[in-house]
Amino acid sequence: MLPYINAPFEYVGGALGTSADELKLVTTFYLSYPLAALLKRIPDKEPWKKNVFVVAVSMFYLVGLFDLWSGLRTFIISAGGAYLISAKVNSPFMPWIGFVFLMGHMSMNHIVRQSVNEPGSVDITGAQMVLVMKLTAFCWNVQDGRVPESELTDFQKDHAIRTMPNLLDYAGYVFFFPAMMAGPAFDYCDYNDYITTTMFTLPPGTDPSKALSTRKKRKIPRSGFPAAIKSVYGTLWIVGFLKLSAYYSTAFFLGPEYMRYGFLRRVWQLYMLGLTTRMKYYGVWSLSEGTCILCGIGYNGIDPSTGRAQWDRLTNIKPWEIETAQNARAYLGFWNISTNHWLRNYMYLRVTPKGKKPGFRATLATFVTSAFWHGFYPGYYMTFVLAALVQTIAKNGRRLIRPLFLTPDGKNPLATKRYYDIITTIITQVIFAYTVAPFILLGFSDTFKVWARVYFYTLICVAASFAIFSRNLPIRKQLVQMQTARAPPESTSAID
Repeated sequence: MLPYINAPFEYVGGALGTSADELKLVTTFYLSYPLAALLKRIPDKEPWKKNVFVVAVSMFYLVGLFDLWSGLRTFIISAGGAYLISAKVNSPFMPWIGFVFLMGHMSMNHIVRQSVNEPGSVDITGAQMVLVMKLTAFCWNVQDGRVPESELTDFQKDHAIRTMPNLLDYAGYVFFFPAMMAGPAFDYCDYNDYITTTMFTLPPGTDPSKALSTRKKRKIPRSGFPAAIKSVYGTLWIVGFLKLSAYYSTAFFLGPEYMRYGFLRRVWQLYMLGLTTRMKYYGVWSLSEGTCILCGIGYNGIDPSTGRAQWDRLTNIKPWEIETAQNARAYLGFWNISTNHWLRNYMYLRVTPKGKKPGFRATLATFVTSAFWHGFYPGYYMTFVLAALVQTIAKNGRRLIRPLFLTPDGKNPLATKRYYDIITTIITQVIFAYTVAPFILLGFSDTFKVWARVYFYTLICVAASFAIFSRNLPIRKQLVQMQTARAPPESTSAID
């Protein structure tokens, strides 16, 4: 740690009622904005300088600011191990070997973090979780580069690594400071396209003067305004979290005051606990996205409708879509999007045999992996296993009920569809208020206590839904018959 650097953070943190480490972490998100602007200004023809700058900033964060020498060692072990496994192990099982190594290494740090249990201090596990996503994907991308293209999906072809990167490029990818502490994660091909500026090559026939606004001979477009918008959103979310967290703390839900309210009020307060917790992540991820946009790696081509640059390549969160989600898939799909992409492309689809559709086992394996990736608090596993069940039920219910609110061809909504949308939105939010509670409470006994205080309503709904949608019960058969009676003749065979 740099001399005396901790003093101002301790002073301000004491005045605000927060720890010095937490204040330093928030500071890194804001400090990354001017540093990202400097990164963009390094000449495009000298990518090695960009790599050196990226690594130097990350060293300042890890060692100069947080004194995380152990964190630096963790990064070197994980990154070095993944590189050696990818380069030296020539086997179809190579990505799984890398997965076990990286997850095992991270698990050791999770255990240490949970045993120390210092919520106000910053350790390396948060950054390591992002790193594990990047490096496990890297192993799969290298393996895909060894396989004939005829055996790959379009996604795998686009992300395959045919030649191992040099160590400096690899270090820049590993220590990319705008997304090091909180994400979002991205694949090596994105970083390579960014560092070589091939990402910004316009498609044929595009007018560069209209599509991209750049300075001098720089290829990276100007992105100050969209980055500033993200920083404003992030700041507002963090302020909202600070205001509401005083009212919706875990101590309130475990104490006697919570039981003074009626059942519906308790469910509402449980929803507010989840919303307040999500605000923290909305804020942090919005700030991180803004930094990625400012340095240029958030560029995602040209919007065909407007002809302007898009900056959503590394979008990690969509708060409005989450808070108004009508089903489990939408709720989960817009939360921590980079992690969802990682789980889908490097777990969900990889455990599914070729030629077969992913089923419940793939869903459950994905949710368990996500819980394992987060750590070993019982609450993580309770949330993700229950979420897997909820998602399966929601899929069945949507397939059987939603068509009844559409025209027989399924293309247009009926007048009653608005009521379906309102009801499913409320149900989704209420169900997930219960489902995510263990993720916040962490402990089994605390979760069981809070769940009991709302009469286990989601567990009861899950059990009832599995029974209702069972193939042996008349309710399912009646729903299928109702769809069959309404559907065009050529589509009746696909209903059930």
